[in-house]
Amino acid sequence: MLRSAFLTAAFLASAGAQPMIDQALDLLTKTHKIRDAAMSPDGRKVAWVQDGLHWTELTSGAVPKTITACSAKCTSTAPAWSPDSSRIAFLSDADKKGQPQLYIAGVGQGKNGPPKRLTNLTGHLQDIHWSPDGRSLALLFAENAPHSIGPVEAIVPELGVIAEKIFVQRLAIVDPATGSVRQISPANIHVYEYDWSPDSKFLVYSAAPPPGDDNWYIAELYTIDAASGSVQHLFKPDLQIASPRWSPDGKTIAFIGGLMSDEGSVGGDIFTVPVNGGAATNITHARKSSPSWIRWLSSSDTLLVLNHAMGSTVLETIDLKGHANTLWSGAETTEISGDERTGAVIRSSWAQPPELWAGQTGKWTQITHVNADRKPLWGEAKSVEWKSDKFDVQGWLLLPGKYDPARRYPLIVVPHGGPSSEKRPAWPTPFFDLAMLSARGYFVFYPNFRGSFGQGEAFTRANVKDFGYGDLRDILAGVDKVVREYPIDDKRIGLAGWSYGGYMTMWAVTQTNRFRAAVAGAGVSDWESYYGENSIDQWMIPFFGASVYDDPAIYAKSSPINFIKNAKTPTLVLVGELDGEVPPPQSREFWHALKAFGIKTEMVIYQGEGHVFHAPDHIQDVMRRTVNWFDKNMPATP
Repeated sequence: MLRSAFLTAAFLASAGAQPMIDQALDLLTKTHKIRDAAMSPDGRKVAWVQDGLHWTELTSGAVPKTITACSAKCTSTAPAWSPDSSRIAFLSDADKKGQPQLYIAGVGQGKNGPPKRLTNLTGHLQDIHWSPDGRSLALLFAENAPHSIGPVEAIVPELGVIAEKIFVQRLAIVDPATGSVRQISPANIHVYEYDWSPDSKFLVYSAAPPPGDDNWYIAELYTIDAASGSVQHLFKPDLQIASPRWSPDGKTIAFIGGLMSDEGSVGGDIFTVPVNGGAATNITHARKSSPSWIRWLSSSDTLLVLNHAMGSTVLETIDLKGHANTLWSGAETTEISGDERTGAVIRSSWAQPPELWAGQTGKWTQITHVNADRKPLWGEAKSVEWKSDKFDVQGWLLLPGKYDPARRYPLIVVPHGGPSSEKRPAWPTPFFDLAMLSARGYFVFYPNFRGSFGQGEAFTRANVKDFGYGDLRDILAGVDKVVREYPIDDKRIGLAGWSYGGYMTMWAVTQTNRFRAAVAGAGVSDWESYYGENSIDQWMIPFFGASVYDDPAIYAKSSPINFIKNAKTPTLVLVGELDGEVPPPQSREFWHALKAFGIKTEMVIYQGEGHVFHAPDHIQDVMRRTVNWFDKNMPATP
């Protein structure tokens, strides 16, 4: 295990100065983060989080205002507008660092007073929604949970007698007048997402028995009476579900359903089910896109939908018969709030750092300019399409930062995590975002191989019971395409990925010698042992078709460790000490085998980190080691 001081000193001693990478890391670290955009129901105001909680009116010359619950530094998040657009509810740890409470503040027309604290709870709070009548606030509350809960966070070290510590997230109702709190959902059911009925008397929610991280994959739909707590089971889906939404006429629940490998990474088809129960109807069957966010329009027969589509983002309206109308599309990543008339969006691409835009839907006006001085150090992005087996596959290629077509450059291939995910253009983040290799003088290639979102459910399900095989064929066909069309040195191609991308890296170096060097972050080396080690084994059943105890062969055929004698590629292995999603033994097993067969390798375990890292020195060390590994193992030909 490596401590922070050792990481920094050891790396700098071995790697030497890397001014361009240090400059890129500094740029990304100093980029202002914008999140939690919230459009007011009247379409006249917008709130957002950016180094604090802010709101502004959508009128020319309006000056943004800050809402704070503390005199010193504190964190405020999750703004939610009241139905009459006169108040904002939000979370803040103003009274105790790390412990959010629910606050409410008046806004506009002389109502800008100090926020009022409503709760005094201990645990994790999130996801605030006003009831349509404005008389209640709902939120999700995990009592006594010590920090944010989720599969990518660091797990509690397992010592002594192993007994899983479970925190159940429940649906709670808060009275904005008195601050009284009622937990209304059953104490033995973990709630993930919810929505109010239009009459404010009921809520629909997705939930499963605890543990919450694991059983998200088998969540079902329920309705609950807000007053009595009486629960009715509504629907048991075949696969994963997200974004339950109650129609304005009170008759229908819409939700996104499909094959999803990670909670929060949403894609699938749109389904509707009657509130009184019955079969679900798929209104987007066979469409070549993956809806990731939905909300009803006022008519109750049409939804506003944000889609993954061939590596880009598309905003559409889709009616209950599946007829779609495109409102906007762009090669960027977009977080949206609003309706078909007005909306607020956080927009980001490789060329544009995140900023808030708002106004007429699809014709938004830029609201913030906090990152105006941030300019990309990486190169231009190109969308690439190719054929692989029967599939049309798409990916993104970043050109080197100072591109000269007369030169030949090395290439780094970056398979994304998931596998149910998709690489879309977005301003890079500091943690294992290899766009900065472009600033270093590499081409960087992001293939959206089969199993990705963006081309409909058939494409997302195309790697079921086939991990590694078809995915790798797609990747290699894409590599052939970009090598033919760009000045890439075919002898200097590297591979790097995290999570499922880390698995694909481990798999690829046991299947081909095409890659000169590799970096495997939090990868799976042995699906059979992984089944019993990870904290979210429920995700594996839909992809492998059975548990490892019922069909070990299907797990064995896709395990890199079973082909380790084929490996020849120098491979750097990285993982967090407390990663419950892909535990460190998976990385150690692969590193140990490479070492046993004399393959150049190095392994780093980062103290206290989970699946996603938070400590800045660890994040920087990961990036510097990755760059250094490729620089040393893919040297330019003399």
